[in-house]
Amino acid sequence: MKHKSLHLQQLNNKMRGLASLKKIAMPPTGWIKAIRTALGMSLQQLGNKLSVSKQAVLDMEKREKDGSISLKSLRETAKAMDMQLVYGFVPNDGSLDSLIEKRAMELATQIVMRTANTMKLEDQANSNKRIEKAIKERAAEIKNEMPKILWD
Repeated sequence: MKHKSLHLQQLNNKMRGLASLKKIAMPPTGWIKAIRTALGMSLQQLGNKLSVSKQAVLDMEKREKDGSISLKSLRETAKAMDMQLVYGFVPNDGSLDSLIEKRAMELATQIVMRTANTMKLEDQANSNKRIEKAIKERAAEIKNEMPKILWD
Protein backbone atom coordinates (compact mmCIF):
# COMPACT_ATOMS: atom_id res chain seq x y z
CA MET A 1 0.00 0.00 0.00
CA LYS A 2 2.92 2.35 0.72
CA HIS A 3 4.14 1.95 -2.87
CA LYS A 4 0.66 2.72 -4.24
CA SER A 5 0.38 5.77 -2.01
CA LEU A 6 3.76 7.08 -3.13
CA HIS A 7 2.81 6.48 -6.76
CA LEU A 8 -0.46 8.38 -6.28
CA GLN A 9 1.35 11.23 -4.57
CA GLN A 10 3.90 11.51 -7.38
CA LEU A 11 1.18 11.51 -10.06
CA ASN A 12 -0.85 14.09 -8.12
CA ASN A 13 2.18 16.38 -7.97
CA LYS A 14 2.69 16.09 -11.72
CA MET A 15 -0.99 16.70 -12.42
CA ARG A 16 -1.11 19.76 -10.18
CA GLY A 17 1.38 21.39 -12.53
CA LEU A 18 -0.98 20.77 -15.44
CA ALA A 19 -4.18 21.89 -13.68
CA SER A 20 -3.89 25.51 -14.81
CA LEU A 21 -3.76 24.33 -18.43
CA LYS A 22 -7.37 23.12 -18.22
CA LYS A 23 -8.45 26.72 -18.71
CA ILE A 24 -6.54 27.09 -21.97
CA ALA A 25 -8.72 26.31 -24.96
CA MET A 26 -7.31 25.06 -28.22
CA PRO A 27 -7.33 27.79 -30.88
CA PRO A 28 -10.32 27.39 -33.25
CA THR A 29 -7.95 26.51 -36.10
CA GLY A 30 -5.91 24.07 -33.99
CA TRP A 31 -2.47 24.57 -32.49
CA ILE A 32 -0.49 23.64 -35.59
CA LYS A 33 -2.14 26.18 -37.88
CA ALA A 34 -2.30 28.88 -35.19
CA ILE A 35 1.40 28.59 -34.40
CA ARG A 36 2.45 28.14 -38.02
CA THR A 37 0.61 31.30 -39.11
CA ALA A 38 1.78 33.27 -36.04
CA LEU A 39 5.35 32.40 -37.01
CA GLY A 40 4.68 33.42 -40.62
CA MET A 41 5.51 29.89 -41.79
CA SER A 42 3.88 28.63 -44.98
CA LEU A 43 2.39 25.17 -45.46
CA GLN A 44 5.28 24.40 -47.82
CA GLN A 45 7.90 25.50 -45.28
CA LEU A 46 6.45 23.32 -42.52
CA GLY A 47 6.07 20.49 -45.04
CA ASN A 48 9.77 20.80 -45.94
CA LYS A 49 10.73 20.56 -42.25
CA LEU A 50 8.55 17.44 -41.88
CA SER A 51 9.59 15.98 -45.27
CA VAL A 52 5.96 15.94 -46.43
CA SER A 53 3.91 17.89 -48.98
CA LYS A 54 2.01 21.06 -48.14
CA GLN A 55 -1.19 19.03 -48.72
CA ALA A 56 -0.04 16.60 -46.01
CA VAL A 57 0.44 19.54 -43.61
CA LEU A 58 -3.03 20.82 -44.50
CA ASP A 59 -4.41 17.33 -43.79
CA MET A 60 -2.60 17.28 -40.41
CA GLU A 61 -4.10 20.64 -39.50
CA LYS A 62 -7.57 19.32 -40.38
CA ARG A 63 -7.00 16.10 -38.38
CA GLU A 64 -5.85 18.11 -35.38
CA LYS A 65 -8.90 20.36 -35.57
CA ASP A 66 -11.29 17.38 -35.68
CA GLY A 67 -9.38 15.45 -33.00
CA SER A 68 -8.15 12.54 -35.10
CA ILE A 69 -4.43 13.38 -35.27
CA SER A 70 -1.97 11.01 -33.60
CA LEU A 71 0.30 12.01 -30.74
CA LYS A 72 3.24 10.96 -32.88
CA SER A 73 2.26 13.46 -35.59
CA LEU A 74 1.79 16.22 -33.04
CA ARG A 75 5.16 15.44 -31.45
CA GLU A 76 6.95 15.47 -34.84
CA THR A 77 5.24 18.72 -35.86
CA ALA A 78 6.14 20.38 -32.58
CA LYS A 79 9.75 19.30 -33.02
CA ALA A 80 9.78 20.67 -36.59
CA MET A 81 8.65 24.05 -35.23
CA ASP A 82 11.31 23.91 -32.47
CA MET A 83 8.70 23.21 -29.80
CA GLN A 84 7.77 20.39 -27.49
CA LEU A 85 4.43 18.62 -27.20
CA VAL A 86 3.11 18.66 -23.63
CA TYR A 87 0.61 15.89 -22.92
CA GLY A 88 -1.19 14.85 -19.78
CA PHE A 89 -4.41 14.13 -17.95
CA VAL A 90 -5.93 16.38 -15.30
CA PRO A 91 -8.60 15.00 -12.95
CA ASN A 92 -11.88 16.93 -13.05
CA ASP A 93 -12.05 16.79 -9.25
CA GLY A 94 -8.58 18.30 -8.88
CA SER A 95 -6.58 15.26 -7.76
CA LEU A 96 -6.45 11.49 -7.96
CA ASP A 97 -7.21 11.40 -4.24
CA SER A 98 -10.47 13.28 -4.83
CA LEU A 99 -11.36 10.94 -7.69
CA ILE A 100 -10.73 7.89 -5.50
CA GLU A 101 -12.65 9.43 -2.58
CA LYS A 102 -15.64 10.19 -4.80
CA ARG A 103 -15.75 6.69 -6.28
CA ALA A 104 -15.20 5.04 -2.87
CA MET A 105 -18.16 7.00 -1.46
CA GLU A 106 -20.35 5.95 -4.41
CA LEU A 107 -19.41 2.30 -4.04
CA ALA A 108 -19.77 2.38 -0.24
CA THR A 109 -23.20 3.96 -0.58
CA GLN A 110 -24.32 1.21 -2.97
CA ILE A 111 -23.06 -1.53 -0.65
CA VAL A 112 -24.45 -0.06 2.57
CA MET A 113 -27.82 0.88 1.04
CA ARG A 114 -28.24 -2.62 -0.37
CA THR A 115 -27.77 -4.02 3.15
CA ALA A 116 -29.92 -1.29 4.72
CA ASN A 117 -32.79 -2.06 2.34
CA THR A 118 -32.61 -5.77 3.16
CA MET A 119 -32.66 -4.99 6.87
CA LYS A 120 -35.59 -2.61 6.39
CA LEU A 121 -37.56 -5.38 4.68
CA GLU A 122 -36.85 -7.58 7.70
CA ASP A 123 -38.09 -4.84 10.06
CA GLN A 124 -34.56 -4.17 11.34
CA ALA A 125 -33.98 -0.74 9.81
CA ASN A 126 -31.06 1.40 10.94
CA SER A 127 -31.22 5.12 11.59
CA ASN A 128 -30.02 7.55 8.92
CA LYS A 129 -27.18 8.56 11.23
CA ARG A 130 -26.03 4.92 11.53
CA ILE A 131 -26.28 4.46 7.75
CA GLU A 132 -24.17 7.60 7.12
CA LYS A 133 -21.56 6.36 9.58
CA ALA A 134 -21.49 2.94 7.90
CA ILE A 135 -21.03 4.58 4.48
CA LYS A 136 -18.09 6.65 5.73
CA GLU A 137 -16.49 3.63 7.38
CA ARG A 138 -16.95 1.47 4.28
CA ALA A 139 -15.59 4.25 2.03
CA ALA A 140 -12.47 4.49 4.22
CA GLU A 141 -11.97 0.72 3.93
CA ILE A 142 -12.40 0.86 0.16
CA LYS A 143 -9.92 3.74 -0.17
CA ASN A 144 -7.40 1.88 1.98
CA GLU A 145 -7.74 -1.44 0.13
CA MET A 146 -8.27 -0.01 -3.40
CA PRO A 147 -10.08 -3.14 -4.66
CA LYS A 148 -10.45 -3.69 -8.41
CA ILE A 149 -14.25 -3.32 -8.10
CA LEU A 150 -13.70 0.36 -7.32
CA TRP A 151 -13.73 1.07 -11.07
CA ASP A 152 -16.51 -1.30 -12.17
